[in-house]
Amino acid sequence: MPLDESFVGRSYPPTEPYEVGREKIREFAHAIGDANPAYADPEAAKALGHPDVIAPPTFVFSITFAAAQTVIQDPQLGLDYSRVVHGDQKFAYSRPVRAGDRLSVTSVIESVSSRAGNEIVDVRGEVHDASGEHVVTVHTKLVARMTGAGE
Repeated sequence: MPLDESFVGRSYPPTEPYEVGREKIREFAHAIGDANPAYADPEAAKALGHPDVIAPPTFVFSITFAAAQTVIQDPQLGLDYSRVVHGDQKFAYSRPVRAGDRLSVTSVIESVSSRAGNEIVDVRGEVHDASGEHVVTVHTKLVARMTGAGE
């Protein structure tokens, strides 16, 4: 059964704040093999004009993907998560993520479509800090493979 296209534009409530820690940033940078000193050394980050260490650009994926679970698990949408693969990811930053940030994500369904038997959902995650400042917008494409929709 095709996904309900009337969900386009639906917004989900913001997540509880996620507190970004220095050690989480260091661990993430190490895991992806990025030795940029601004990710681990507060003095190196300060020399670049940041108040503390900053996170690699893809760090927010885990935060926004967790927020997208609200969309994925919405029973009214009808997405079969057992068939979902991550199709694409794009980041549009207003400023870097910094240690000490408390980030909340609001997820919005941007589009719902069917192509070649696959269901495709584009989710936009708007990430703001505790003061309400925009930090980054993350676009995530989820593809439920070969659901039979649109055939």
